[in-house]
Amino acid sequence: MDKKILGVLVGIGAIIALSAVVLSIPSSQTITIQETNEKIGLVINSPKQATTIQDLDKIYSTASSTGIGRSNVYLFWNLVEPERGEFDWTQSDILMSLNKKNDLKVTLYFSIINGETLGPFPNWIGKPPLLSLGDERVVSVLDAILSRYDIVDTVIIAGDTESQFRFNEQNIPVYQNLFNEIYEQIKEKHPDVKIGNSFALHQVINKNLHHIVTELTIGDFVAFSYFPVDTLNDIVKTPQEAKEELQQIFDLVNGKKVGVFELSWSTSDFVGGSELSQAEFLEKSFEFYAENESELEFFTWYRQFDKPMGTCSFEEHEIGDDTTLSIGGSGFGTSEHVIERLNNYICDAGLIDANNTPKQSWNVFKKQIEMNN
Repeated sequence: MDKKILGVLVGIGAIIALSAVVLSIPSSQTITIQETNEKIGLVINSPKQATTIQDLDKIYSTASSTGIGRSNVYLFWNLVEPERGEFDWTQSDILMSLNKKNDLKVTLYFSIINGETLGPFPNWIGKPPLLSLGDERVVSVLDAILSRYDIVDTVIIAGDTESQFRFNEQNIPVYQNLFNEIYEQIKEKHPDVKIGNSFALHQVINKNLHHIVTELTIGDFVAFSYFPVDTLNDIVKTPQEAKEELQQIFDLVNGKKVGVFELSWSTSDFVGGSELSQAEFLEKSFEFYAENESELEFFTWYRQFDKPMGTCSFEEHEIGDDTTLSIGGSGFGTSEHVIERLNNYICDAGLIDANNTPKQSWNVFKKQIEMNN
């Protein structure tokens, strides 16, 4: 979720605040679009806290001109079904229309689990434990979303899943049963949609949580986010070492397809990043993609734009009504030091800076997609 809405992590793309709502998407200047690849994606975002439809239209056109074939949409239950059986499509219609206009497939992030946080759920549900959530309600809202948006071909039910069960391994069978019930009913209604869970690979490695991934290798694929950081959110890997860590995902998934959900490298020197190292890792990550393409369901870079410093605070992030997500709930720690480093990492994780100036990695990204199409 930015991501999850965490950006990660919590990924973790954020709910976009729109300054105008219109019924149709305006056309922008013509941009030549190269051949696209549905496996390769980019998290498309605005560098601003609030943006107009016209600005978003240009942002999506610029992103799609690289040759990407998909993006992530972060759609939370409390926003799409605020009242039981009554859906609010205001924000999602805009985002899905922009994806469809630019011929992008969508990986939908719909969080039953968001790190240590469950939900966010609508107020009418309350805050039920996994055992009491009920598959019927989840199936109902997912069916409504998938019936409305035919460009969604993959769904992530839970994100940063390892953090939910780090201290609650006894609940893994409960979630396995819930997931399987949801999976079977959704596949009956939407057989072409693929469903899985996502894990933060860096957290799995740093906190030795490999066994949780292995136990929850269920569904059509297993997805991963990845930051090349230690437990303090400092970049401590070389681009080559980070590529080698990515390779570990195949040892965790028992032969299932893998989705790279949010892959990033920050340029913030505060956490040890730079434009050069970001560009180098981008090249290494596409080497990884080329070497393992047949095993990958999708491969999505996080994200298009930086955001201004001070706007990436994830200690307490509002996601609608009075609901918030705490960064401590996603396994990143709650100390001011750790949160400060995460905020710096996230704000400078884009391929274009907040002033709309492309970084070295933007041209590398476009070149790599062209080479892999």
